[in-house]
Amino acid sequence: MNLLNYALVYRRFLLVVFTVLVFLPLPLIIRTKEAQCAYILFVIAIFWITEALPLSITALLPGLMFPMFGIMRSSHVASAYFKDFHLLLIGVICLATSIEKWNLHKRIALRMVMMVGVNPAWLTLGFMSSTAFLSMWLSNTSTAAMVMPIVEAVAQQIISAEAEAEATQMTYFNESAAHGLDIDETVIGQETNEKKEKTKPASGSHDKGKVSRKMETEKNAVTGAKYRSRKDHMMCKLMCLSVAYSSTIGGLTTITGTSTNLIFSEHFNTRYPNCRCLNFGSWFLFSFPVALILLLLSWIWLQWLYLGFDFKMFKCGKTKTLKEKACAEVIKQEYEKLGPMRYQEIVTLVIFIVMALLWFSRDPGFVTGWSVLFSEYPGYVTDSTVALVAGILFFLIPAKKVTKMTSAGEIIAFDYTPLITWKEFQSFMPWDIAILVGGGFALADGCQVSGLSNWIGNKLSPLGSLPVWLIILISSLIVTSLTEVASNPATITILFPILSPLAEAIQVNPLQILLPSTLCTSFAFLLPVANPPNAIVFSYGHLKVIDMVKAGLGVNILGVAVVMLGMFTWIEPMFNLHEYPSWAPDFVNQTMP
Repeated sequence: MNLLNYALVYRRFLLVVFTVLVFLPLPLIIRTKEAQCAYILFVIAIFWITEALPLSITALLPGLMFPMFGIMRSSHVASAYFKDFHLLLIGVICLATSIEKWNLHKRIALRMVMMVGVNPAWLTLGFMSSTAFLSMWLSNTSTAAMVMPIVEAVAQQIISAEAEAEATQMTYFNESAAHGLDIDETVIGQETNEKKEKTKPASGSHDKGKVSRKMETEKNAVTGAKYRSRKDHMMCKLMCLSVAYSSTIGGLTTITGTSTNLIFSEHFNTRYPNCRCLNFGSWFLFSFPVALILLLLSWIWLQWLYLGFDFKMFKCGKTKTLKEKACAEVIKQEYEKLGPMRYQEIVTLVIFIVMALLWFSRDPGFVTGWSVLFSEYPGYVTDSTVALVAGILFFLIPAKKVTKMTSAGEIIAFDYTPLITWKEFQSFMPWDIAILVGGGFALADGCQVSGLSNWIGNKLSPLGSLPVWLIILISSLIVTSLTEVASNPATITILFPILSPLAEAIQVNPLQILLPSTLCTSFAFLLPVANPPNAIVFSYGHLKVIDMVKAGLGVNILGVAVVMLGMFTWIEPMFNLHEYPSWAPDFVNQTMP
């Protein structure tokens, strides 16, 4: 028994040792560079999936193992750990730091919710829309963490307003009966009992035990507080899941929206440098319809699952119920707490808008972009250039003056503080993701140099006999399943070196397989541990794991279906996916003796 306890305590250490030793015969028996690189790939993949070591520490293993096996020089591996992606990430984090520091994200979220109104259905859509919009520019985690307290306050206010309305109606009925109004006593008795049953179990009632048991089962898992009714509990579940899912869906829309998009973009541009078809504008054009359709379908699915689908929920009338008025009051009070828009918010918003416009207009494809100003150096100016310009401005533009008092008692200004400081930037910068992405680049380079990528492509070439849509569907389902148990960045990092040679081997446009797989990497809707937004909303205690599994399975299916629809409709003509491109390597000729 003690041995078992020790094994459980040191399970991560044992897993590391076991993994290293179990796969060790592979490079020792098959003494080829492909086998040695495969050994490194297996070890790193298992460590990433199980998180036996921290993800960023595992990402450093290529720097240790590739030189030891003679696959790449240490200096070459090190150069893979900092690329154009990291410059883009730094600029985006500067923007996110300023937005969150000056509460611009909260103002945007509350304003969007106020615009759609307080009808329960439209309110949910308002929260989903504002959350999705914010997650386009901020990290999914920080977006969910910011929106959830607002959603929780609104949900609790709705529940309180409903209880107040029912108490008012009960008082009215009791007073009417006491004054002897000419009302059917039987009807009044029935209505009063129904109201009492909704608020609290009636003493001595036959149904007391049943009601008590029902109330006992409906508790908040964190606070232990009881829900007044099943409907209240369902509403809390609906709002929590809407925030979690919309923060993930919104991140699909921009290259900077999620780390997986950034990782894919850098991997793709590194492997296919002659393809200049992926930039901020082209990504937005193909992914925005996917995100929009999926957001609307998810909204309808969650509404039907927890509150029931009724066309009356789409009403836009001016008459508001008591709880809708209470809900609107909470949102209004939260917005008024922010006060008038400050100078710092205005400057941050202007830089944000200018940066987005420069991203879109750099090389939109359908018109000439401003990148032609640097036509003498094609490909030199990228999205990271724009991000760095904006990032530097946040450290340069004054936010407020720093004053001091002189010996004469006079207050004078002697310095100023910028919109963000280096310390604030460091607290927001995800260094673990930066190292993880660098490890992925190093791993991809090692697979290419060792010849493992070509070997995988040769072995997967028989899949070319399958229809393309089936290959896309299979790869999308595999990615969606794997990302539920492994981190999203780790999933795309592991699978990119496999899916790229597959596309080249079967002579299919690499984008046709890589784009849907990348989007599906974000579809971690099933479990609380699948991604940070899920964990954040789960921590509020309204949800059980089975709730997330049931709702997430539907959203996963909808997500894969929407991606498949997009690949064969609007995305195909955008990238000319029906032809094997000239920028991709001719795998057949490469492998011929």
